[in-house]
Amino acid sequence: MIILGVDPGSHATGYGVIETGPVARMIAGGVIRPTKGLDLSERLLAIHDGMQSVIRAHGPEIMVIEDLFNAKNARSSLVLGHARGVLVLAGAEAGLAIVSYAPREIKQALTGSGAAAKQQVRFMVMRLLGLQEEPSLDQSDALAAALAYMGRRGRAAPA
Repeated sequence: MIILGVDPGSHATGYGVIETGPVARMIAGGVIRPTKGLDLSERLLAIHDGMQSVIRAHGPEIMVIEDLFNAKNARSSLVLGHARGVLVLAGAEAGLAIVSYAPREIKQALTGSGAAAKQQVRFMVMRLLGLQEEPSLDQSDALAAALAYMGRRGRAAPA
């Protein structure tokens, strides 16, 4: 099974594609970064188009997307919700099954602690996937979402 993990953001959206099997392996990963200076609608279009390209290139069967958390202010939460919405739309357009995990659930699944630091999550992602090079924190969070799904096999809320 090919799983696409997504860490949504309006300025940086991490993604990670893994293939399950006796041992999980990373197929691809990266960060979708809209051009600086674009207004929100243009950034959302760039995020949507970038995710469509990732989906077409790797053919995942499922998208696992990090759920919203309470940001520092209402505007940040709203903008993040917009970004997450266009990402879910891209997955739905491609016919993917879409599930969602709260950030604490992902951290708990990988490290045993829902309060783990991003660096701890990245360490476990590298260990579980046998990565030699450190992925960015955005990519690492996306790979963590995919690995959490793999470990839980679908026990997640619909996106």
